[in-house]
Amino acid sequence: MKYEKLQEIVGDEPLFETGLLLAGDVDPASVRRQLSRLTASGRLLQLRRGLYALAPPYQKVKPHPFLVANHIVRPSYVSLQSALAYHGIIPEHVPVVTSITTSRPGVWSTALGDFEYRHIKKDLFFGSHVEDLGGGQEALVATPEKALLDLLYLQPGSDRPAYLQELRLENLEAVDLDSLVGLTEEAGSPKLRRAINRLKEMAHLAAGEYETL
Repeated sequence: MKYEKLQEIVGDEPLFETGLLLAGDVDPASVRRQLSRLTASGRLLQLRRGLYALAPPYQKVKPHPFLVANHIVRPSYVSLQSALAYHGIIPEHVPVVTSITTSRPGVWSTALGDFEYRHIKKDLFFGSHVEDLGGGQEALVATPEKALLDLLYLQPGSDRPAYLQELRLENLEAVDLDSLVGLTEEAGSPKLRRAINRLKEMAHLAAGEYETL
């Protein structure tokens, strides 16, 4: 397969998998050898086995990091600090895209960025929805409430007031605290209940301070 033909097939896709090229009367081994050569020449970026993106300047669509995160490890959704920053709940730029998965935890370093995956039990694998990232790209991202729940669940000592203050949470009025309490009950963790109760106190204090200005 010539590179021009590959561009015709996948040029409008931010990412593509090997299976997209194996339809019809093709030799799978030959296709994989060609992909390997194109990766070695710098015209393709391999993100994991079987997952690729066209390399600049050949790519028409720059892959969004959240889309990449969803595809590197499946099933997964963007959560924790990355989702909180996306929703405007924490102020920091987050250089590593953090996700939740029921698969093995790990860190992937790729030409398109670094991606961290935290394991969670299947019972708690919920609370994400499809976000429109622009340019025709979509990704599964935790709601603000679930991103907070995931962080507090996985972080040791997250019920300590000092830790909650360190998060420098913003725009807590955008967080549905009643929904968060419901999610906490589903998780069944005393530590989470303590953390959420303290978060509710912080939110009420922030609202009270705002009203007195």
